[in-house]
Amino acid sequence: MGKIILSLGVVVSLLVSCDKKESNNCPDETTTSYDIPETYDFKNASGLSTVSYEGQTDRLNQLREMVTYMKTANSQVVNAQQLKDMFANTNDDGNGHFTFTSSKQLKSKCFSLDVSFFEDYMDSLELASNDFANTASNGQAGVLTTGTSSYLFTKSGKEPVQFIEKGLMGAVFMYQALNVYFGDDKMSADNTLIVDAQNGEYYTALEHYWDEAFGYFGVGIDFPSTIPGDFWGKYSNAQDGLLGCNEIMMDNFIKGRAAISAKIAGDKEEPIQLIQNTWEDISANQAIKYLDDANTAFGNDNARLLHVLSEAYAFTMNLKYCPEETRNMTQTEIQVILDMFGDNFWDLSKTNILAIKSALELKY
Repeated sequence: MGKIILSLGVVVSLLVSCDKKESNNCPDETTTSYDIPETYDFKNASGLSTVSYEGQTDRLNQLREMVTYMKTANSQVVNAQQLKDMFANTNDDGNGHFTFTSSKQLKSKCFSLDVSFFEDYMDSLELASNDFANTASNGQAGVLTTGTSSYLFTKSGKEPVQFIEKGLMGAVFMYQALNVYFGDDKMSADNTLIVDAQNGEYYTALEHYWDEAFGYFGVGIDFPSTIPGDFWGKYSNAQDGLLGCNEIMMDNFIKGRAAISAKIAGDKEEPIQLIQNTWEDISANQAIKYLDDANTAFGNDNARLLHVLSEAYAFTMNLKYCPEETRNMTQTEIQVILDMFGDNFWDLSKTNILAIKSALELKY
Protein backbone atom coordinates (compact mmCIF):
# COMPACT_ATOMS: atom_id res chain seq x y z
CA MET A 1 0.00 0.00 0.00
CA GLY A 2 1.16 3.52 -0.72
CA LYS A 3 -0.48 6.89 -0.96
CA ILE A 4 -4.15 7.40 -1.81
CA ILE A 5 -4.86 10.37 -4.05
CA LEU A 6 -8.46 11.48 -3.67
CA SER A 7 -10.14 12.91 -6.74
CA LEU A 8 -11.86 16.27 -6.55
CA GLY A 9 -15.20 14.50 -6.96
CA VAL A 10 -14.54 12.35 -3.92
CA VAL A 11 -13.56 15.36 -1.83
CA VAL A 12 -16.65 17.29 -2.90
CA SER A 13 -18.86 14.31 -2.11
CA LEU A 14 -17.33 13.99 1.35
CA LEU A 15 -17.83 17.70 2.03
CA VAL A 16 -21.47 17.64 0.95
CA SER A 17 -22.31 14.59 3.07
CA CYS A 18 -20.52 16.20 5.97
CA ASP A 19 -23.29 18.77 6.37
CA LYS A 20 -25.38 16.04 7.96
CA LYS A 21 -22.71 14.86 10.36
CA GLU A 22 -20.68 16.08 13.27
CA SER A 23 -18.47 18.92 12.07
CA ASN A 24 -15.54 17.51 14.02
CA ASN A 25 -15.42 14.55 11.64
CA CYS A 26 -15.57 16.60 8.44
CA PRO A 27 -12.64 16.47 6.04
CA ASP A 28 -10.30 19.38 5.72
CA GLU A 29 -11.17 21.11 2.43
CA THR A 30 -7.49 21.46 1.60
CA THR A 31 -6.73 17.75 2.10
CA THR A 32 -6.55 15.79 -1.16
CA SER A 33 -4.30 12.87 -0.21
CA TYR A 34 -3.03 10.92 2.74
CA ASP A 35 -0.53 8.17 3.40
CA ILE A 36 -1.57 4.62 4.17
CA PRO A 37 1.22 2.80 6.03
CA GLU A 38 2.25 -0.78 5.36
CA THR A 39 1.54 -1.83 8.94
CA TYR A 40 -0.82 -0.71 11.70
CA ASP A 41 1.65 1.91 12.86
CA PHE A 42 0.44 5.49 13.32
CA LYS A 43 2.43 8.36 14.83
CA ASN A 44 1.88 12.05 15.39
CA ALA A 45 4.08 14.84 14.04
CA SER A 46 6.49 14.32 16.93
CA GLY A 47 6.94 10.65 16.06
CA LEU A 48 4.92 9.43 19.07
CA SER A 49 2.56 6.50 18.62
CA THR A 50 -1.14 7.36 18.56
CA VAL A 51 -2.24 3.72 18.71
CA SER A 52 -3.66 2.29 21.93
CA TYR A 53 -5.72 -0.84 22.64
CA GLU A 54 -4.28 -2.20 25.88
CA GLY A 55 -7.72 -3.11 27.21
CA GLN A 56 -8.35 -5.42 24.28
CA THR A 57 -4.94 -7.03 24.70
CA ASP A 58 -5.74 -7.65 28.37
CA ARG A 59 -9.02 -9.37 27.49
CA LEU A 60 -7.36 -11.57 24.89
CA ASN A 61 -4.78 -12.58 27.49
CA GLN A 62 -7.51 -13.25 30.05
CA LEU A 63 -9.26 -15.63 27.67
CA ARG A 64 -5.94 -17.30 26.88
CA GLU A 65 -5.38 -18.03 30.56
CA MET A 66 -8.94 -19.27 30.94
CA VAL A 67 -8.39 -21.65 28.01
CA THR A 68 -5.15 -22.92 29.51
CA TYR A 69 -6.97 -23.73 32.75
CA MET A 70 -10.01 -25.23 31.02
CA LYS A 71 -7.86 -27.62 29.00
CA THR A 72 -6.62 -29.24 32.21
CA ALA A 73 -10.12 -30.72 32.57
CA ASN A 74 -9.08 -33.83 30.65
CA SER A 75 -6.81 -34.80 33.56
CA GLN A 76 -8.25 -33.12 36.67
CA VAL A 77 -11.42 -31.66 38.14
CA VAL A 78 -11.74 -27.98 37.30
CA ASN A 79 -13.62 -25.38 39.33
CA ALA A 80 -16.47 -23.49 37.67
CA GLN A 81 -16.31 -20.68 40.22
CA GLN A 82 -12.66 -20.11 39.34
CA LEU A 83 -13.65 -19.72 35.69
CA LYS A 84 -16.45 -17.33 36.62
CA ASP A 85 -14.02 -15.28 38.71
CA MET A 86 -11.69 -15.11 35.72
CA PHE A 87 -14.59 -14.25 33.40
CA ALA A 88 -15.60 -11.35 35.70
CA ASN A 89 -11.96 -10.56 36.64
CA THR A 90 -12.82 -10.51 40.32
CA ASN A 91 -10.47 -8.24 42.29
CA ASP A 92 -8.71 -7.27 39.05
CA ASP A 93 -6.73 -10.51 38.99
CA GLY A 94 -9.39 -13.16 38.41
CA ASN A 95 -9.56 -13.61 42.19
CA GLY A 96 -5.90 -14.61 42.17
CA HIS A 97 -6.08 -16.85 39.10
CA PHE A 98 -4.61 -14.53 36.45
CA THR A 99 -0.87 -14.01 36.16
CA PHE A 100 -1.38 -10.26 35.72
CA THR A 101 -3.62 -7.49 37.05
CA SER A 102 -6.00 -5.39 34.99
CA SER A 103 -9.18 -3.43 35.51
CA LYS A 104 -10.63 -4.95 32.32
CA GLN A 105 -12.91 -7.95 32.16
CA LEU A 106 -14.58 -10.21 29.62
CA LYS A 107 -17.97 -10.51 31.29
CA SER A 108 -18.88 -6.82 31.15
CA LYS A 109 -18.12 -6.76 27.40
CA CYS A 110 -19.94 -10.00 26.61
CA PHE A 111 -23.20 -9.87 24.65
CA SER A 112 -25.45 -9.54 27.68
CA LEU A 113 -28.14 -12.05 26.70
CA ASP A 114 -25.54 -14.83 26.46
CA VAL A 115 -23.61 -14.32 29.71
CA SER A 116 -25.59 -17.11 31.37
CA PHE A 117 -24.93 -19.38 28.36
CA PHE A 118 -21.20 -19.24 29.00
CA GLU A 119 -21.46 -19.51 32.77
CA ASP A 120 -23.69 -22.57 32.35
CA TYR A 121 -20.98 -24.18 30.22
CA MET A 122 -18.45 -23.42 32.95
CA ASP A 123 -20.71 -25.43 35.27
CA SER A 124 -20.95 -28.16 32.62
CA LEU A 125 -17.16 -28.28 32.34
CA GLU A 126 -16.76 -28.79 36.09
CA LEU A 127 -19.45 -31.49 36.13
CA ALA A 128 -17.92 -33.36 33.19
CA SER A 129 -14.40 -33.05 34.63
CA ASN A 130 -15.48 -35.20 37.56
CA ASP A 131 -15.44 -38.02 34.99
CA PHE A 132 -12.05 -37.21 33.46
CA ALA A 133 -10.88 -40.77 34.22
CA ASN A 134 -13.76 -42.25 32.20
CA THR A 135 -14.01 -42.87 28.48
CA ALA A 136 -16.72 -40.67 26.97
CA SER A 137 -19.69 -42.40 25.37
CA ASN A 138 -23.33 -41.65 24.69
CA GLY A 139 -24.75 -40.74 28.11
CA GLN A 140 -21.35 -40.84 29.80
CA ALA A 141 -19.09 -37.82 30.28
CA GLY A 142 -15.40 -38.43 29.90
CA VAL A 143 -12.31 -38.12 27.74
CA LEU A 144 -11.58 -39.29 24.22
CA THR A 145 -8.20 -39.21 22.52
CA THR A 146 -7.20 -38.81 18.88
CA GLY A 147 -3.54 -38.81 17.99
CA THR A 148 -1.78 -36.80 20.68
CA SER A 149 -4.86 -34.76 21.63
CA SER A 150 -7.36 -35.55 24.38
CA TYR A 151 -10.70 -33.81 24.89
CA LEU A 152 -13.26 -33.80 27.69
CA PHE A 153 -16.90 -34.20 26.63
CA THR A 154 -20.19 -33.95 28.47
CA LYS A 155 -22.56 -36.91 28.47
CA SER A 156 -24.22 -35.41 25.39
CA GLY A 157 -20.97 -35.31 23.44
CA LYS A 158 -20.29 -31.57 23.71
CA GLU A 159 -16.87 -30.12 24.49
CA PRO A 160 -17.40 -27.19 26.89
CA VAL A 161 -13.93 -25.77 26.27
CA GLN A 162 -14.82 -25.09 22.63
CA PHE A 163 -18.22 -23.61 23.43
CA ILE A 164 -16.60 -21.18 25.87
CA GLU A 165 -13.41 -20.27 23.96
CA LYS A 166 -14.83 -20.01 20.44
CA GLY A 167 -18.10 -18.60 21.75
CA LEU A 168 -16.42 -15.75 23.64
CA MET A 169 -14.42 -14.96 20.51
CA GLY A 170 -17.81 -14.04 19.07
CA ALA A 171 -19.77 -12.77 22.05
CA VAL A 172 -16.96 -10.46 23.21
CA PHE A 173 -14.37 -9.87 20.50
CA MET A 174 -16.52 -9.91 17.36
CA TYR A 175 -19.57 -8.36 19.00
CA GLN A 176 -17.63 -5.48 20.54
CA ALA A 177 -15.61 -4.69 17.41
CA LEU A 178 -18.38 -4.88 14.82
CA ASN A 179 -21.37 -3.58 16.77
CA VAL A 180 -20.05 -1.38 19.57
CA TYR A 181 -16.80 0.17 18.34
CA PHE A 182 -17.96 0.30 14.72
CA GLY A 183 -21.39 1.47 15.86
CA ASP A 184 -22.70 4.95 15.12
CA ASP A 185 -22.07 6.31 18.63
CA LYS A 186 -18.36 5.59 18.72
CA MET A 187 -17.77 6.21 15.03
CA SER A 188 -19.15 9.76 15.40
CA ALA A 189 -16.80 10.58 18.29
CA ASP A 190 -14.60 13.68 18.33
CA ASN A 191 -11.72 13.57 15.90
CA THR A 192 -10.15 16.96 16.60
CA LEU A 193 -8.98 17.01 20.22
CA ILE A 194 -6.08 14.95 21.55
CA VAL A 195 -7.39 12.98 24.52
CA ASP A 196 -4.60 13.58 27.05
CA ALA A 197 -1.11 14.22 25.67
CA GLN A 198 0.32 14.85 29.15
CA ASN A 199 -0.46 11.26 30.06
CA GLY A 200 0.68 9.73 26.78
CA GLU A 201 -2.74 9.60 25.13
CA TYR A 202 -1.80 11.23 21.84
CA TYR A 203 -4.89 10.10 19.94
CA THR A 204 -8.34 11.52 19.33
CA ALA A 205 -11.40 9.72 20.67
CA LEU A 206 -12.30 8.48 17.18
CA GLU A 207 -8.79 7.17 16.53
CA HIS A 208 -8.87 5.36 19.85
CA TYR A 209 -12.23 3.68 19.19
CA TRP A 210 -10.98 2.46 15.83
CA ASP A 211 -7.84 1.08 17.49
CA GLU A 212 -9.95 -0.77 20.03
CA ALA A 213 -11.95 -2.45 17.26
CA PHE A 214 -8.65 -3.51 15.69
CA GLY A 215 -7.43 -4.78 19.07
CA TYR A 216 -10.28 -7.28 19.24
CA PHE A 217 -9.14 -8.84 15.94
CA GLY A 218 -6.15 -10.03 17.95
CA VAL A 219 -3.29 -9.69 15.47
CA GLY A 220 0.04 -7.89 15.43
CA ILE A 221 0.62 -4.61 13.64
CA ASP A 222 2.39 -6.48 10.79
CA PHE A 223 -0.30 -9.13 10.20
CA PRO A 224 -0.27 -11.25 8.08
CA SER A 225 3.54 -11.28 8.04
CA THR A 226 3.19 -12.70 11.55
CA ILE A 227 0.29 -15.09 12.20
CA PRO A 228 -1.03 -15.48 15.77
CA GLY A 229 -1.61 -18.94 17.17
CA ASP A 230 -5.14 -18.33 18.42
CA PHE A 231 -8.39 -16.41 18.14
CA TRP A 232 -9.52 -14.51 15.05
CA GLY A 233 -6.09 -13.99 13.51
CA LYS A 234 -5.54 -17.74 13.47
CA TYR A 235 -8.89 -18.43 11.83
CA SER A 236 -8.57 -15.59 9.35
CA ASN A 237 -5.37 -17.24 8.20
CA ALA A 238 -7.10 -20.63 8.09
CA GLN A 239 -9.68 -19.20 5.67
CA ASP A 240 -7.29 -16.98 3.73
CA GLY A 241 -6.82 -19.45 0.89
CA LEU A 242 -10.57 -19.40 0.23
CA LEU A 243 -11.47 -15.82 1.08
CA GLY A 244 -8.27 -13.78 0.78
CA CYS A 245 -9.36 -12.44 4.16
CA ASN A 246 -5.97 -11.66 5.69
CA GLU A 247 -5.33 -8.84 3.25
CA ILE A 248 -8.93 -7.64 3.27
CA MET A 249 -9.07 -7.40 7.05
CA MET A 250 -5.66 -5.81 7.58
CA ASP A 251 -5.77 -3.46 4.61
CA ASN A 252 -9.13 -2.09 5.66
CA PHE A 253 -8.22 -1.72 9.32
CA ILE A 254 -5.20 0.31 8.17
CA LYS A 255 -7.09 2.28 5.51
CA GLY A 256 -9.87 3.27 7.89
CA ARG A 257 -7.43 4.39 10.55
CA ALA A 258 -5.37 6.34 8.02
CA ALA A 259 -8.48 8.15 6.83
CA ILE A 260 -9.45 9.09 10.38
CA SER A 261 -5.96 10.36 11.16
CA ALA A 262 -6.02 12.44 7.96
CA LYS A 263 -9.39 13.92 9.03
CA ILE A 264 -11.11 12.28 6.04
CA ALA A 265 -13.36 10.32 8.38
CA GLY A 266 -15.93 9.65 5.67
CA ASP A 267 -13.42 7.28 4.07
CA LYS A 268 -13.80 4.90 7.01
CA GLU A 269 -17.28 3.75 5.95
CA GLU A 270 -16.24 1.37 3.17
CA PRO A 271 -13.51 -0.26 5.31
CA ILE A 272 -16.05 -0.80 8.11
CA GLN A 273 -18.43 -2.59 5.78
CA LEU A 274 -15.68 -4.75 4.27
CA ILE A 275 -14.38 -5.71 7.71
CA GLN A 276 -17.89 -6.55 8.94
CA ASN A 277 -18.67 -8.68 5.89
CA THR A 278 -15.32 -10.46 5.86
CA TRP A 279 -15.32 -11.21 9.60
CA GLU A 280 -18.73 -12.84 9.16
CA ASP A 281 -17.44 -14.88 6.21
CA ILE A 282 -14.47 -16.09 8.26
CA SER A 283 -16.77 -17.42 10.98
CA ALA A 284 -19.25 -19.02 8.57
CA ASN A 285 -16.61 -20.71 6.46
CA GLN A 286 -14.74 -21.94 9.52
CA ALA A 287 -17.98 -23.58 10.68
CA ILE A 288 -18.37 -25.18 7.24
CA LYS A 289 -14.78 -26.41 7.35
CA TYR A 290 -15.37 -28.08 10.72
CA LEU A 291 -18.54 -29.71 9.40
CA ASP A 292 -16.44 -31.14 6.56
CA ASP A 293 -14.02 -32.44 9.17
CA ALA A 294 -16.92 -33.99 11.09
CA ASN A 295 -18.12 -35.72 7.94
CA THR A 296 -14.64 -37.18 7.43
CA ALA A 297 -14.32 -38.30 11.06
CA PHE A 298 -17.80 -39.80 11.26
CA GLY A 299 -17.72 -43.50 12.12
CA ASN A 300 -13.96 -43.75 12.60
CA ASP A 301 -12.82 -41.08 15.10
CA ASN A 302 -15.35 -40.04 17.74
CA ALA A 303 -12.90 -37.76 19.52
CA ARG A 304 -12.29 -35.75 16.36
CA LEU A 305 -15.96 -35.87 15.41
CA LEU A 306 -17.27 -34.41 18.68
CA HIS A 307 -14.41 -31.91 18.93
CA VAL A 308 -15.04 -30.34 15.51
CA LEU A 309 -18.83 -30.44 15.94
CA SER A 310 -18.41 -28.35 19.10
CA GLU A 311 -16.27 -25.88 17.17
CA ALA A 312 -18.70 -25.83 14.24
CA TYR A 313 -21.57 -25.01 16.61
CA ALA A 314 -19.65 -22.13 18.21
CA PHE A 315 -18.59 -20.57 14.91
CA THR A 316 -22.18 -20.85 13.66
CA MET A 317 -23.45 -19.22 16.85
CA ASN A 318 -20.95 -16.40 16.36
CA LEU A 319 -22.80 -15.30 13.22
CA LYS A 320 -25.48 -13.73 15.38
CA TYR A 321 -22.91 -11.30 16.78
CA CYS A 322 -22.44 -9.73 13.34
CA PRO A 323 -24.37 -6.47 12.77
CA GLU A 324 -27.99 -7.15 11.91
CA GLU A 325 -28.02 -4.66 9.05
CA THR A 326 -25.11 -6.32 7.22
CA ARG A 327 -25.16 -10.04 8.04
CA ASN A 328 -26.38 -12.70 5.62
CA MET A 329 -28.89 -14.33 7.96
CA THR A 330 -31.53 -13.25 10.43
CA GLN A 331 -31.37 -14.30 14.07
CA THR A 332 -34.21 -16.72 13.37
CA GLU A 333 -32.36 -18.33 10.47
CA ILE A 334 -29.23 -18.71 12.57
CA GLN A 335 -31.22 -20.30 15.40
CA VAL A 336 -32.82 -22.76 12.96
CA ILE A 337 -29.35 -23.98 11.98
CA LEU A 338 -28.20 -24.15 15.61
CA ASP A 339 -31.26 -26.23 16.43
CA MET A 340 -30.24 -28.69 13.71
CA PHE A 341 -27.28 -29.69 15.90
CA GLY A 342 -29.75 -31.08 18.46
CA ASP A 343 -29.23 -31.60 22.18
CA ASN A 344 -27.01 -34.67 21.87
CA PHE A 345 -24.11 -34.71 19.41
CA TRP A 346 -23.88 -38.49 19.71
CA ASP A 347 -27.26 -38.69 17.98
CA LEU A 348 -26.21 -36.72 14.89
CA SER A 349 -26.05 -38.76 11.70
CA LYS A 350 -23.90 -38.09 8.68
CA THR A 351 -27.05 -36.90 6.93
CA ASN A 352 -27.68 -34.41 9.76
CA ILE A 353 -24.14 -33.03 9.48
CA LEU A 354 -24.39 -32.59 5.72
CA ALA A 355 -27.77 -30.88 6.13
CA ILE A 356 -26.27 -28.33 8.56
CA LYS A 357 -23.41 -27.70 6.15
CA SER A 358 -25.84 -27.23 3.23
CA ALA A 359 -27.92 -24.75 5.25
CA LEU A 360 -24.82 -22.61 5.84
CA GLU A 361 -23.63 -22.93 2.24
CA LEU A 362 -26.94 -21.57 0.99
CA LYS A 363 -26.03 -18.26 2.63
CA TYR A 364 -22.23 -18.34 2.31
